[in-house]
Amino acid sequence: MPSGFRPDRHEGNGAPTSLADIGSALSDLLASESGQKASSARRSYGVVLKVFLALAVVFFIRLVYVQVIEASSYSAMAEESRTVQFSVSPKRGTIYDRNGQILAVSVDCTTIYCNPSEVTDARHEASMISTVLEEDASYYEGLLSREPSTFVYLERQADLEKAQRLKEMKLDGIYFIADSRREYPNGGVGGQVIGVCDVDGNGITGLELQYNEILAGTPGKYSAERGEKGAPIPGGVHEDTPAVDGEDIMISLDIRMQTKMEEALEAGILSYEGEDGSAVMIDGDTGEIYAICSYPYLDPTDRENSMIGSDNLKAITQAFEPGSIFKSLSALTVLNERAVEPDDIIFCPAELEADQYVITDAHERPDVDMTFATILNQSSNVGISLATKEAGFDKLNAMIQRLKITEKTGVDYPGEAQSVMPDFNEWAYVTGCNISFGQGLTATPLDMARFYGMVAAEGLLCQPHFLMAKPRTGETMEYESEQVLDDPEAFSKLKSMLQGVVLDGTGTDAEIDGYDVAGKTSTAEIAEDGGYAAGRYNLCFAGFIDNSNSNLALFVSANDIRYEGKMASVFRDIMLEAIDLYNIVPVK
Repeated sequence: MPSGFRPDRHEGNGAPTSLADIGSALSDLLASESGQKASSARRSYGVVLKVFLALAVVFFIRLVYVQVIEASSYSAMAEESRTVQFSVSPKRGTIYDRNGQILAVSVDCTTIYCNPSEVTDARHEASMISTVLEEDASYYEGLLSREPSTFVYLERQADLEKAQRLKEMKLDGIYFIADSRREYPNGGVGGQVIGVCDVDGNGITGLELQYNEILAGTPGKYSAERGEKGAPIPGGVHEDTPAVDGEDIMISLDIRMQTKMEEALEAGILSYEGEDGSAVMIDGDTGEIYAICSYPYLDPTDRENSMIGSDNLKAITQAFEPGSIFKSLSALTVLNERAVEPDDIIFCPAELEADQYVITDAHERPDVDMTFATILNQSSNVGISLATKEAGFDKLNAMIQRLKITEKTGVDYPGEAQSVMPDFNEWAYVTGCNISFGQGLTATPLDMARFYGMVAAEGLLCQPHFLMAKPRTGETMEYESEQVLDDPEAFSKLKSMLQGVVLDGTGTDAEIDGYDVAGKTSTAEIAEDGGYAAGRYNLCFAGFIDNSNSNLALFVSANDIRYEGKMASVFRDIMLEAIDLYNIVPVK
């Protein structure tokens, strides 16, 4: 040991006193630290294991959620990404007339479409397609080249023969779907009543619209599976949901009567150089509408060339001031109240002062005495005003309400117009006079036809209607009817007076040999800007064949005519057809 070196001694505190002790102490210290590190490592491993297990549980739960709970959703998303879906119209129900004649029917056809991504030579295929379908090749080339579309219509509802010719060409990317389209075997006859459908088979006018839910059925669904770049998978076009065909309906229209009515009305209107008018034939016993039209007519098979406004059945959808045909209602009021009898004489001045106005007849005349029957026979405005005043204008108002002239009829056709009349509390003396001869209130042609049908049936008021039955189910429709006036004596007198109008009054052109025609003419001024248009008239005739086995009533009109005239001859032409069709015979 070197000189001067002297290890310290620490007695009593266990400190090493030699190199051996120091080594031993160091060895013990290292052993102690190693144990602590091992324990720490074991703790860290446990933490990592727990975290791993927790993550595994989370992943497992997520896997279960995705593959079990959300499987259908993800499957649908995947399916959607590789399919294109489109609806297919069902076969629409057939519309029959009262005799079982087809008015509207759905026929089989084919919808042709393409997948542009599968077309290999658009120009060549377009040229081939244009030899079968109607458009130029350039049009089809544009469709076949459309990107990124995978479904493009080439022609919807094509003829089966055209589709078959295209199928035989076996062109790339061209596909075919069974479809149906609406056809109208009678062309434009009855077109306004029947209505039309859009390309998807939905009714948009007329009875096609009114009964769309019954006729339409339920659309089906097709889907086309597509693979890489949108190319269809072979055999991948399939029907997901089959279409349910619509239900058939039978309506009251008689296509034979409708044809004659449209021909006669058009001829009558054109003879006066007119542009529109209406006609209605209704059964006073049932409310069934046998024929109805408004010129110009709609042709469902050639809509592009149909005249503007031809889809508007004004006989139902447009009200007008009826004029002198309304005098029959005023006369019924007078007779029902026993205020004046047909042979009673009334002094009729040339001019009748009413409030600050002057009422005259259509043609200038002197002061005269007239029987009540003559007043109706010669259509005197002054005379009917005075006779109605005798009964009371309140009674006229009550009769109008009783006969529901100002109410909608409830006819099963879209867009029925609302008739208008001032509230009775607002009537002045001149108001009562004007309304007695059909001015100052409005009504539809259907309103007036129903009124004359009610007179023919002596007080029975029926709801006008078209739908009669549903042939497939055998269901028949029932409609309201009401005996609104029970006065056989008043009706008998009124009918006799209306026969006089035809025998020797203003309606002689309506006379039919061997039949008691009862009716009334009208040359009504046209309301305009708070007054009446000069030199413009609505010409009307309404009536029926009395003392017969039929209570068919007929209204005809030519509107906005530039000179006076009569529609009695048009009434006669149409009613002659009815006599032949329905074997109408006199009953004495």
